[in-house]
Amino acid sequence: MQALDDVRVLDLTHHIAGPYATRLFADLGADVIKVERPGGDIARHLPPFKGGTPDPERSGLFFYLNCNKRSVVLDLTTDPGREALAAVARRADIVVESFSPGTLDRLGIGLDFFRAINPALPVVSISNFGQTGPYRDYRLSELTLYGFAGEMYSMGLTEREPVKMAGTAALFESGAAAAVAMMGALFAAKRFGIGQHVDVSLAETHFGGVDRRHATAIAYQFSGRKTIRAAGGGAGMPQGIYPCADGYVEFTNAGLRPDRIDDMLGHPDWNQQPQFQDPVQRLDPYVIEEWNAYFLGWCLERTKREVWAEARRAKVLCGPLFTMEDLFEDEHFRSRGFWATVDHPALGTVEMPGRPFIMGKGGWQLRRPAPLLGQHTEEVLRECGVDDAAIARVTAASGGVR
Repeated sequence: MQALDDVRVLDLTHHIAGPYATRLFADLGADVIKVERPGGDIARHLPPFKGGTPDPERSGLFFYLNCNKRSVVLDLTTDPGREALAAVARRADIVVESFSPGTLDRLGIGLDFFRAINPALPVVSISNFGQTGPYRDYRLSELTLYGFAGEMYSMGLTEREPVKMAGTAALFESGAAAAVAMMGALFAAKRFGIGQHVDVSLAETHFGGVDRRHATAIAYQFSGRKTIRAAGGGAGMPQGIYPCADGYVEFTNAGLRPDRIDDMLGHPDWNQQPQFQDPVQRLDPYVIEEWNAYFLGWCLERTKREVWAEARRAKVLCGPLFTMEDLFEDEHFRSRGFWATVDHPALGTVEMPGRPFIMGKGGWQLRRPAPLLGQHTEEVLRECGVDDAAIARVTAASGGVR
């Protein structure tokens, strides 16, 4: 038994944010029916690909976002496709879509379509800037999302351009926020029989998100104060990112406790110099630069784990910057059983990140790998009462994709 194993999700999302939201439901037991166009979710065509050769069945991104789901291929521009969608919707507990605003209405499968099937069926719409308003038809990328609504203006070196978070982190954050909205809509439907239409704006999830944006926006509203990009790595005693023997380590606010830093360093003579002990002189950029020259030598003589161990012993806030290989081989993650293994028809045996947290019961399980395109079309449609003749029409309308 899992927490959501009595929930069926009709998943009309694509790319990253929407599929991540529905993946969180699938991991807790929900039966997520992923409806794909004949060409498949765009994420199937995005890297990384196993072997480096583009292949819609070998995308690592698609694989991660769509484990525990079943894939159904429907051409929603056709009558057979829309009829099949209605059959699946009749057995769904919630619908999630991430088309551009107005697209489903133009296809004849908008909110009214689902309301006619079940007035209590919640529909969650995920879009760039929401379903209404002056920005609703604007395009959005990871870069513009974090620049427009995130904290990018305060990220990076003071004297350089602002930077965004790595990879597609902003879209994953938005997907997590959308999952919370899904849970609220599902609760209202189960408890009160209310079929809400929930409008999730990717931009809005960052305006009020966890990445400091809401706090700095409120500060500006009330005081006119703007957050600026702080000085870069190595500015402080210590503060920022430093190289070491096998990589990098980062120190945060460590200079606020010079006694602990001295303990971490082993009380070396060079750190006892008057300019390093005087709290006023410690703010002088030239003194900081001189201190960092000594400290850099200390770091370069040690591995990141050795620096980290000394920092922990002295209660200094520090962390190693692990590579993906470091994380994969980390003894702690291994001992905690964090990695999960699953077999995939195209990718072979895959070892991947597992449970994000542990629940007393009903928690995370990896039940199946990401589906092949249309792998479950016939299976799902038969479960929903669609006969063989209708399934044949659906398949033909989808160009033979099954």
